[in-house]
Amino acid sequence: MQFKLKMIVAASVAVASGLAFSQEVIKLGHVGPTSGGIAHLGKDNENGAKLAVEELNAKGVKIGGKAVKFELLTEDDAGDPKQGTAVAQKLADQKVKGVVGHLNSGTSIPASKIYSDAGIPQISPSATNPKYTRQGFKTTFRVVADDVHLGGTLGRYAVSTLKGKSIAVIDDRTAYGQGVADEFKKAVVAAKGKVVGHEYTNDKATDFMAILTNLKAKKPDVVFFGGMDAVAGPMLRQMKSLGINAKFMGGDGICSAELAKLAGDAMSDDQVYCAEAGGVEGKQKAGMDAFKAKFKAKFNADVQIYAPYVYDSVNVMVAAMEKAGSAEPAKYLPVLAKTTNFQGVTGPITFDAKGDIKNGALTLKTYRGGKPVELAVIR
Repeated sequence: MQFKLKMIVAASVAVASGLAFSQEVIKLGHVGPTSGGIAHLGKDNENGAKLAVEELNAKGVKIGGKAVKFELLTEDDAGDPKQGTAVAQKLADQKVKGVVGHLNSGTSIPASKIYSDAGIPQISPSATNPKYTRQGFKTTFRVVADDVHLGGTLGRYAVSTLKGKSIAVIDDRTAYGQGVADEFKKAVVAAKGKVVGHEYTNDKATDFMAILTNLKAKKPDVVFFGGMDAVAGPMLRQMKSLGINAKFMGGDGICSAELAKLAGDAMSDDQVYCAEAGGVEGKQKAGMDAFKAKFKAKFNADVQIYAPYVYDSVNVMVAAMEKAGSAEPAKYLPVLAKTTNFQGVTGPITFDAKGDIKNGALTLKTYRGGKPVELAVIR
């Protein structure tokens, strides 16, 4: 009897092991800068991916009739193009089935060739430089509006709404910073505005006194910065110390909850204006609010900017796998490219022929009481 019982137990274990073994593991990659000056943004993105994968595994996804489990491989590119290509190659070698990232245009663009060569679909939740999706790669997608829309909207806003008469531009020479600054300038000129100076820094700089002193002599009433919040905060402090009382503008790179902390008492109400490449309105706000509450409960942190776009990127990728009945990139990539009206927490996602989101939204914001305040959602 005891021998028979042991045999039954052994058989049960074998069956359970067989079920576990039959569950296919699908590796997905996420890349962002989780070290360095914008690590808070990279971690925000990574947490968005973790939340999506955790929920998918809890739901019990089936692809091609088989139960699957998703494994998230996370890499840090530190916002550096060389490190970005190195970790992209690492993920390609690990044969991930898809990648969400990178955060920056400067890392997303060089990494995109590696993913393209490996045939791995890549969705960036935040890279806005137009070049990213204009290289002819079939594997490259993004779920936010690009710099043509972003910089253009801010340039028109600087002239028409803020009534800027003398507008100065600074950019950090990264693919993102330069791209959004150039589009901003084009829009200012098209709106009959006047650009009185264009200065340059880098994404690691902390001292801006020389370039700000040059611009102060030109008496700007608006200063636009193409770059990230880690640089914008100290820049605002130094503007205040020099007595430059201009409105300060920037793209999505400065449009974070962290900016007010980085700027300290140098930021006054309605001084800073930025645009986030994305946004929801109407009935969609309830879904975004629910996501933010869930994110806060899970990670004990507020959403910085792009966690919801990462979350949607993972889910739209998996939805394509489910529809294709396969997680193999060659099989689900054509389905992903034809994504139409996928309902995410960031709004509907439809890709155009380049892999860009159609009818992408922008959210214009200012800061009051040290917190970002939404002004309008523009499409």
